[in-house]
Amino acid sequence: MTDKETIDVYNAKAQDYIDLVTTDKPTRHLQAFIDALPTGGHALDLGCGPGNSAAMMQAAGLIATAIDPSPKMVELGRAKFGIEIKLGTFEDVTQTAIYDGIWASFSMLHAPRVDVPRYLKAIHTALKPNGTFVIGVKTGNGEERDAIGRRYTYFEETELDTLLRDAGFTPTNTHTGSEAGLAGTIDPFIIVTAHA
Repeated sequence: MTDKETIDVYNAKAQDYIDLVTTDKPTRHLQAFIDALPTGGHALDLGCGPGNSAAMMQAAGLIATAIDPSPKMVELGRAKFGIEIKLGTFEDVTQTAIYDGIWASFSMLHAPRVDVPRYLKAIHTALKPNGTFVIGVKTGNGEERDAIGRRYTYFEETELDTLLRDAGFTPTNTHTGSEAGLAGTIDPFIIVTAHA
């Protein structure tokens, strides 16, 4: 994600976002991701926000790399969770077969639709064979800004499935639901687990 307005919103509301997403234990989706990786495996938290998920990966014995494009989120996340968070975007995923798992929990929904196929292929390349990828996005159609100015790309389940398969992934688990986010609206979402 490189949209300046979206990054500015996260910089301005970093503490509010940290308060919203911070938990003491992994969600069931994060726990399943952690359990799917080998002991001591290397995980990438892509668009990590304050790094809460990466901190729990690390606590579970994984090597966790965390990147986020918001300087304020990186700063506050480092201070709160004591982990290294790198300032970076989807463009910085350029490695080949180094990660056992990549966690993109509600981060890729900020990428322009036109760039998503390229990003998914880069993520597939960065994963080791049969590596685990988890992506969470909001469901719907089109691209627009939310009430607080963040840029969103919405996906229907069939479109996301096709995008993943075209990038070389095999989707293995899908979960749908809805919940309130930083903007206060209750939005439908989908979380997909796939393997390289």
